[in-house]
Amino acid sequence: MWWFQQGLSFLPVALVVWSAASFVFSYITAIVLHHVDPLVPYISDTGTIPPERCLFGIMLNISAFLGMATMYVRYKQVYALNPEKSKIIKLNKIGLTLGLMSCFGLCIIANFQKCILYYIHVVGACLTFGVGAIYMMVQTVLSYLMQPEVHSKDIFWIRLTMLLWCCSSIVSMFVSSVVLYSGLYGTNLVQKLHWDPQENGYTAHIISTVSEWSLAFSFLSFFLTYIRDFQKISLRAVVSLHGQTLYNAQQSFVTEEQTLLIAGSI
Repeated sequence: MWWFQQGLSFLPVALVVWSAASFVFSYITAIVLHHVDPLVPYISDTGTIPPERCLFGIMLNISAFLGMATMYVRYKQVYALNPEKSKIIKLNKIGLTLGLMSCFGLCIIANFQKCILYYIHVVGACLTFGVGAIYMMVQTVLSYLMQPEVHSKDIFWIRLTMLLWCCSSIVSMFVSSVVLYSGLYGTNLVQKLHWDPQENGYTAHIISTVSEWSLAFSFLSFFLTYIRDFQKISLRAVVSLHGQTLYNAQQSFVTEEQTLLIAGSI
């Protein structure tokens, strides 16, 4: 059995590979069609003009679905490992809520392009990366609380490193973007897809775009740390039928239907 076939480890693998592919494919398409500059454009700029906009949107929507599935499995796993620890259970629920909000933000980014509905796109980015960073922090705290009983200290330090990488990228991107869009370097820069290295504001633009790519890959790297954990979990659905046929059955033959999603093999 291959390593990605063990448990549900394919989920974080699929999330990371698919999300990275969505960035790379839209970037390559935009470069080939000369819609953006080759040197580190904004990720959102590579999904602004058709046809790459269509590719960018549908692939990010699938990434959001994979993200929700991954975060839900993580929630079930932590709950199964700590059924009687109220502090961990509470943090785990908060983490799931934050994770789902972050995935919803990714859907907004995918469907509301930067050059068309800029402010809605920014709201999506804040949900994805801002709330997503808090999700990473919650999961890092959970990792700290569960070591060394559930897993080693190494995984906590790795996730803490990913969190610090994410936070530093957010700070760098925020500062450079504030400087870039402060009005010192002109107006309507949101619509600008091509930059000349000799232009004023080019340095701030490059710092901002590099920070955005760094931020995106810090998120993907964080989910890579789930692979080993997910090798030790599987989910099982239990279905109870209402009757033996699909015709209207008598009440006495009707049983309650329930579908259970159970964490097992931990």
